[in-house]
Amino acid sequence: MNAMLLDGKVAMVTAAGSGIGRASALTMAARGAQLMVTDIDLARAETVVAEIVEAGGSAASILCDIGDEVSIRDAIAATEARFGRLDILHNNAALLSDEALAKDNDVLNVPVDIWDRTMEVTVRGTMLACRYGVLAMRRAGGGSIINTGSIYGLRAANRMPAYSVSKAAVHMLTEVVATAHGREGIRCNAVAPSMMRTPTLDRLVPREIVAYNEDAALLPRMGGPQDVAEMVAFLASDASSYLTGHVFPVDGGTMAHLPTYGDERRYLESQR
Repeated sequence: MNAMLLDGKVAMVTAAGSGIGRASALTMAARGAQLMVTDIDLARAETVVAEIVEAGGSAASILCDIGDEVSIRDAIAATEARFGRLDILHNNAALLSDEALAKDNDVLNVPVDIWDRTMEVTVRGTMLACRYGVLAMRRAGGGSIINTGSIYGLRAANRMPAYSVSKAAVHMLTEVVATAHGREGIRCNAVAPSMMRTPTLDRLVPREIVAYNEDAALLPRMGGPQDVAEMVAFLASDASSYLTGHVFPVDGGTMAHLPTYGDERRYLESQR
């Protein structure tokens, strides 16, 4: 029964060409949704569409640059034109370029242009996607918006100030949209992943930092895109119909303990 929880619904996912966006698109398609797969790299979006169609699903793709209002507006309009409506919007896109991640180190050194571009893409872009998504969902009689936040927007780290502040803004935006539009049958929630095993992680994050994050989780493995996609699909479905305005950490328990957890665990293990 769970396999078709999204049967008959239409979803659009931004930055769906890889990572969390790809996993969310594939998961929602497997549960019956028709998908508009968007990405700034159209070839990657088309690859995901091919995977969905090969598995028996229904999907189309369109280029969408979350930093450009017209691109966002047109992607949502194309979704309605192709599938007749928009029921689910997963705002997954954010500024995660190699340059931004490399230079977003601390408030003393992060270049102002990187800071501004992060806010423009991640915050402004998500806001605009919510704007056009809400308008489409009004026409559909309701819907579910799921924003991708981060535990970096819930707790401070030693690095990535622009990314962290932008994700904190996405969390508040989620609450604002939920508050303003709940009586229209439009829900808005956010997922807040911890560090996840993705190609970007493997390429750009030092192994030592990855190890520290693995050590901070309560569960004995690092999460991946599918772990986030499962929560996205749940929040997209009617099974979560009384949930709105919340930020849901998908973090393996990383935020459930004191900062001394790792050191204490290793000490106790040494005493056995």
